[in-house]
Amino acid sequence: MSKSFVSTNRGLRARLALVGLTALVLSAAPALAQDVNRMDEIVRASVATEEFSGSVLVARDGEVLLDRGYGLANREWNIPNDGETKFRLASVTKQFTAVAIMVLHERGLVDLDLPVKTYLPDAPAAWDAVTVRHLLTHTSGVPNFTSFDDYQASKTLPATIEALIARFRDHPLTFQPGEGWSYSNSGYILLTAVIEKASGQSYADFVAGSLFQPLGMNDSGYDSHAAIMPHRASGYSPTETGIVNADYVDMSIPQGAGALYSTTRDLLKWEQGLFGGRLLNPESLTLLTTPVRNQYALGLMVREAGGNTTIAHSGGIEGFNSHLAWDPARRMTVIVLGNLNGPGTDQVAGSLMALARGETVTLPSERQAVVVAPELLRAYEGVYELAPTFAITISVVDGKLMAQATGQDAFELHAQSDSRFFLTVVDAQVTFTRDAAGAVDALILHQGGRDSRAPKKQAAQP
Repeated sequence: MSKSFVSTNRGLRARLALVGLTALVLSAAPALAQDVNRMDEIVRASVATEEFSGSVLVARDGEVLLDRGYGLANREWNIPNDGETKFRLASVTKQFTAVAIMVLHERGLVDLDLPVKTYLPDAPAAWDAVTVRHLLTHTSGVPNFTSFDDYQASKTLPATIEALIARFRDHPLTFQPGEGWSYSNSGYILLTAVIEKASGQSYADFVAGSLFQPLGMNDSGYDSHAAIMPHRASGYSPTETGIVNADYVDMSIPQGAGALYSTTRDLLKWEQGLFGGRLLNPESLTLLTTPVRNQYALGLMVREAGGNTTIAHSGGIEGFNSHLAWDPARRMTVIVLGNLNGPGTDQVAGSLMALARGETVTLPSERQAVVVAPELLRAYEGVYELAPTFAITISVVDGKLMAQATGQDAFELHAQSDSRFFLTVVDAQVTFTRDAAGAVDALILHQGGRDSRAPKKQAAQP
């Protein structure tokens, strides 16, 4: 869920020049040419507003529809992105870690329901009830070390897996194992250690030998800042004064929570191999993709909406964002890898999946505002809670419907219909919903390819 209406590069929007791109369409059938052209148009629009730079790939039932690079892999040398460009995957790594655990489970080396201390004997007593399954599903209660106050100061320092675990092992659980859900990179650090203990190999070697090599993924691996790596993209971040080189993070830190790199073309091999049954037996694959809580399965999100199922995960790390999605009914793959931080990667992925499903996607520049009666606008006033500490306040000011997210400025919502509104400062939309009695009960924020529901909590203060 994105908690921000406005992406961090809003100060860059005045510069609308489209940066250089390379283009390659593979096996696009004539009947799909219009779809592919629209996909390209949607991505170009995000590049033009400097919200996205990277590579995309869309495939339907094994047929590649779109395979293109946009923007620059290296801005200093003016080198374009393409299908061979290597990007850091960030949290998309988690599905590889989960599959690695399932491979070891099938080999009888890991039991999902045994305590983690079975594999890590020096685990603290507080983790006695924490199982491998809890770690996979973010239901362990082990706190997320990348949210600690000292993380930014320590992320540049090399660390062993033992040193990483020491950073959070003495912190109290946020809830009792199995009784809550909280996204935790710490859990996947522990899973990295379990993989190494059970396999007798380093995480990087096990993933390479058991996952990448069987699928012919020769352009994927565990990232290293020191290694000379052909076709590696540089990572960038937006600021109010322009795009800059991203902060440094030592790649010994993310481990199995976010340290892998790959290309769009290698990730297509991954989707085809994983969901084609080449890595796991049917029982394991079903377990991998069955949600446990909050739509989260094992290293994967499984969303049901509008009659569609999407199995996906996104990620973000300094300079890079990633999104890998699979529609099992249509055997559809959407891969978006970006080397410019911000919500653009998720937004592009959501739009491409919608287009691939035959849905309509409207660009911000194509939206037309309509007039809505003032009394209807006033019915939407209130505070809508997206998270315990993050809300959107809706109010009417001088006849305009305004939205103000926690800690942000207020922005006007423009009516697209009586119940659907859009912002012009960023590509985001809001839909208001009503209960059975006809009272406004929630809003749905559509941003970054995601739909986040926020119940109405109270009337807005005058």
